Amino acid sequence: MSLGPWEIVLIILVIILIFGGKKIPELARGLGKGLNEFKKAKKEIVDEVNTVTDDMKE
Repeated sequence: MSLGPWEIVLIILVIILIFGGKKIPELARGLGKGLNEFKKAKKEIVDEVNTVTDDMKE
């Protein structure tokens, strides 16, 4: 089940109506910062696990 172009347009219009045009850039910025923090934390965890497994092999 995929979204067609009309469903996507409808969703965007509802978001604009709920949050208003001025709030959307702020929400997008916050979402971007949150995703960057998540990626950074994920990379740190993977690096730590790799370090521990390398230490155990030696």
